[in-house]
Amino acid sequence: MLAQFGFGVFVITFLLALFSVVAAILGYFTKSDRWVEAARRAMQLTFPLIALGALTLIYLLVTGHYEFEYVYSVTSNDMPLYLKITALWGGQAGSLVLWSLLMSSFASAVTLRNWERDRELLPWVIVVTSVTLAFFLALTIFFENPFTRWWQTLTGDYVQRMFAPTGALPVIPPDGQGLNPLLRHPGMILHPPMLYLGFVAFVIPYAFAIAALVTGRSDDRWIRLTRRWTLVAWLFLSLGLVLGMRWAYDVLGWGGYWAWDPVEIAALMPWLTGTAFLHSVMIQEKRGMFKQWNMLLIILTYSLVIFGTFLTRSGVLSSVHAFSESAIGPVFFVFIGLTFITSVALLIYRWGDLKAEIEMGSLVSREALFLLNNLLFMGVLIVCFWGVIFPLTWELFTGQKETVGPPFYQRANAPLFGALMALMGIAPLSAWGRSTVKTMGRLVWKPSILAMF
Repeated sequence: MLAQFGFGVFVITFLLALFSVVAAILGYFTKSDRWVEAARRAMQLTFPLIALGALTLIYLLVTGHYEFEYVYSVTSNDMPLYLKITALWGGQAGSLVLWSLLMSSFASAVTLRNWERDRELLPWVIVVTSVTLAFFLALTIFFENPFTRWWQTLTGDYVQRMFAPTGALPVIPPDGQGLNPLLRHPGMILHPPMLYLGFVAFVIPYAFAIAALVTGRSDDRWIRLTRRWTLVAWLFLSLGLVLGMRWAYDVLGWGGYWAWDPVEIAALMPWLTGTAFLHSVMIQEKRGMFKQWNMLLIILTYSLVIFGTFLTRSGVLSSVHAFSESAIGPVFFVFIGLTFITSVALLIYRWGDLKAEIEMGSLVSREALFLLNNLLFMGVLIVCFWGVIFPLTWELFTGQKETVGPPFYQRANAPLFGALMALMGIAPLSAWGRSTVKTMGRLVWKPSILAMF
């Protein structure tokens, strides 16, 4: 009964998320506050409901209900309690539940603020967050159901089903196979949740950006509203990456904290665009510039969050912490394509409304150096993206497996990171608006000489 209850909760939440999308769109086009309020209330209900479903799954994990395929695959009798709890995100199905739980918490929280001043943005913020949540819930319900059970058919075969096939008998193994030995580490407690928190938190500024594009808001209000959300997202994603590096140093024997593993790079890519976004939004707030660029950066960040999740859950990557092959890969690919194309189409439609309020006055002004900083981050992103995607495209067209190792990333990224380090010292010395090479030279030469010593 517990399994049916947990599964039913996810189905109801999925329907609520779809309802909030429809109600928000109806409310926007019919100018009906009642429909928008109904969408907001539905969004707020998703978090407690998913939490209830997640707690049901945790109970099954902790109490050793090995008749459930997911419990059997990630827990065993000899595992300590903390690992049985964290086994929630130790496998494919459970990690999607965690993703949905965190997504619903952020989506519900953002609807609790006072929306009187920004009422026209609310419906589209709900639409974007609810569509994202509904997508991950759909994966849980239709592809990676954590509540499927073991059954033995009349022919003696073992199958995994939610409900019993005709004439099948339930199978209750005395023990489970347990977590992968590499995952039996204290890092399992914090690394995945921190990484997921960073991922889902970036959905909020993206939702506001899309809302601004749909409603034609070309000011920086959406940036001001999401500044804290963006900082929280960046902080959690940074902590997740650092914790992952420490874990790898302890367990994987790489000989260092970073070995350019494809899954870690998949998490690094949205961090690169998110960091560039954090830098450039300051220019929009202070100078009214980079409006188009900031929109593109947050669209890229959202797409890379979904892309990184796709890479680790589709089974296409060869990595020590990628999940096994799964049928959800094509579904992920379609979702990424649809959301990215729709977002870019909206940006192109509003491109003329997002022109800079003032022109860049100097190539060595602070805003110009911030732009150079962004371009260097994009250079690192291109290197990382190509390094991850090249083996996949090579195998697709040639049928042969190819790998891209650390030497490629180190040689390609070293000059880019070196330039970024230099900019960290130079950019704070530049002036807003207009600055000259001569002025910069007078400010830079003394610190440069001291740096040599």
